[in-house]
Amino acid sequence: MNILFVGDVVGSMGREMVKEYLPKLKAHYKPQITIVNGENSAGGRGITESIYKQLLEAGANAVTLGNHAWDNKGIFDFIDTAKYMTRPANFPEAPGTGMVFLRLNDIEAAVINLQGRTFMPPLDCPFKKAEELIEIAKTRTNIIFVDFHAEATSEKQAMGWFLDGKVTAVIGTHTHVQTADERILPAGTAYLTDVGMTGPYDEILGMDKHAVLYRFQTSLPARFEVPKTGRKQLSACLIQVNKETGKARSIARIMINDDRPFFKD
Repeated sequence: MNILFVGDVVGSMGREMVKEYLPKLKAHYKPQITIVNGENSAGGRGITESIYKQLLEAGANAVTLGNHAWDNKGIFDFIDTAKYMTRPANFPEAPGTGMVFLRLNDIEAAVINLQGRTFMPPLDCPFKKAEELIEIAKTRTNIIFVDFHAEATSEKQAMGWFLDGKVTAVIGTHTHVQTADERILPAGTAYLTDVGMTGPYDEILGMDKHAVLYRFQTSLPARFEVPKTGRKQLSACLIQVNKETGKARSIARIMINDDRPFFKD
């Protein structure tokens, strides 16, 4: 079986790429489970109920979040009823859930969302929380996907090694730059430090590059905005899984942009 994971959707341009290419990717790779990180999907900061539903309509089976989960205050009105959405499980007290179960035909899978603590707000220990949730998930399925939303590459790698053999995949999000270290760890867990972002291609981490350059050059405050026009990209990865054991067989990065156009066989 295949799991398709699309990285941090940023703003309207990211949503446009999901709407255009997610159906094509699903038709091409035929994943049984499709997961999308949507924590930046509403103007680069948070998510709305309508956008959550748009991502599901485009083909996502589950939507994960991250440190910007709470930026749109409307999330508090719908998160408890959004049964296919996860926020980082190691928030000490928060609405919503950090793990969802998906059942598609004869396959059940768990999707866990965790957030790192290095260079990030202080939360409960993600390693301890991972153990707690995996123990629960294992009573129902061996297929366990972890979106680890973290800043430090070292913390992401540490989580990968900590969970090797315990989960199907540990895929990093948050830093918006796709890394080239995809691998299957020795005990069968697929790992990638960062899957990358889906949104503006010619900007900096999805934000208007002129504002970012101004801040770097002057050290003065600058308002970061997500452009609404321009070239776009989509970042994702595809994981092949033994559905009986939950072990990963392979992992491949996917990048769609003007320099790497998507071609169907």
